[in-house]
Amino acid sequence: MEKFFLFLTTIRWQDVVDISLNSYILFRFYVLFRGTNVFRVLIGMTVLWFLQRIAISLGLIVTSWVVQGIVAVGAIIIIVVFRNEIRRVLQAKNLKSILWGFSYKSAVTPIEIIADSVFEMAQRKCGALIVFPGKEDLSDVVQGGTPWRGLITKEMITSIFWPDNPVHDGAAVVQGDQIRVVGAILPLSDRDDLPSHHGTRHRAALGLAETTDALVIVVSEERGDILVAKGNRLREIKQKRTLEQNIQEHVGTAAVKKGAVKKERLEITAAALLSLVFMTGIWFSVSRGQDTLVSLDIPIDYTNRNSGTEIVDTSVKSVSLVLSGSGALVKSITPDQVGVRLDLSKSVIGPNSFSITTENISLPPGIILREVTPNVIEVLIDETIKKELPIQIDWSGKLPEQLILVDSVSDPETVEVVGGKRILEKAVTIYTEKVLLDNLRGKGEITVNLVLNPASLTIAPRSKDKVTIQYLIRQRE
Repeated sequence: MEKFFLFLTTIRWQDVVDISLNSYILFRFYVLFRGTNVFRVLIGMTVLWFLQRIAISLGLIVTSWVVQGIVAVGAIIIIVVFRNEIRRVLQAKNLKSILWGFSYKSAVTPIEIIADSVFEMAQRKCGALIVFPGKEDLSDVVQGGTPWRGLITKEMITSIFWPDNPVHDGAAVVQGDQIRVVGAILPLSDRDDLPSHHGTRHRAALGLAETTDALVIVVSEERGDILVAKGNRLREIKQKRTLEQNIQEHVGTAAVKKGAVKKERLEITAAALLSLVFMTGIWFSVSRGQDTLVSLDIPIDYTNRNSGTEIVDTSVKSVSLVLSGSGALVKSITPDQVGVRLDLSKSVIGPNSFSITTENISLPPGIILREVTPNVIEVLIDETIKKELPIQIDWSGKLPEQLILVDSVSDPETVEVVGGKRILEKAVTIYTEKVLLDNLRGKGEITVNLVLNPASLTIAPRSKDKVTIQYLIRQRE
């Protein structure tokens, strides 16, 4: 569990955006091309890609190379072979539909197409007789007919009942989304209470409805009326929506359509989740499966040192870190992005040992620490004191033989130094920078800096860090 949380800390916000963006693109491909041959080929390409990754993990070099070549060629084949299908999908949709729109599949029975066709035939006064079977078998009641088994379209329905079609006088039997039989002969009703303008089609529709649980739609050839026969009733339909509702109630399409939409929503949700999981796997395979190692020397930053103390000495000035991550991330690392900090708040006067752990090291997201050298740092802490030391001029060089340094005075003659107690207790003087005698003549003054050795020593705030030297050089007697 600890490794899992450690892994989560290495994920950058860029990685989240990368995974989300590509997951959505993959999901949009599914929404746009589901049910097409392109989608089936893409599924096959995905399986091949998984086989390639497995072959690489098992060390099957030739197999992985062959599969990689097939995937590369397959990508070209999809574009070339299915270019018309891809163009048709993209041209049929606007930008909104391509980027975030959803289209659900049609219901089992295309009721809207049938209703449109019926009202169009009624407007043209083209007679029609359409049967929707119920739960009962019609094979013993419906006679003759020609098997059709064609998907329902408006053109098909209107062509079946066109006057010049040999089967236009019979009935068309609809089951699901297909017209199963055309030119079927229905039993006629014996009722004598029907209006005189109701012809053979009306009696045939009522005859089948009376003897079975089927629903029959009649389009009058003479008057252009639309009637629905169910049971022993024959009702006239004036509106398209009313006709759709009658068919829906009979075949149960309303419930089927609602269930189909719910099922499709679940399918789309599952596709979205699978796209996210798939892209996460690809990201992990690419970013973590091709780790690159790099070694950096990082100086140690000491923090929270107690007041009144100072660092006298350390075992090392920097540590070597071995880091790993994806090649792109590792190559982009700069030393200022990596930090090693040691907290001295619990240090004591004298020698201290500190272990370098992941808590002491700050890394960019996506980078993993592999090794630290050394992993233990020795730090010598001393108490800080002040001490006044005399200033000693550090003369160097040589005067000509005829000249001699008669006198020299430094201003100030002493300086207050702040530093570790162990060092200052042994210190007896503090030197200036080297003063060259070679170019000095006569009487004058120069200003030089003080040399603090070791560098941990500092000049007290009220003392001067520069010294003015007055000198006098004369001829030898």
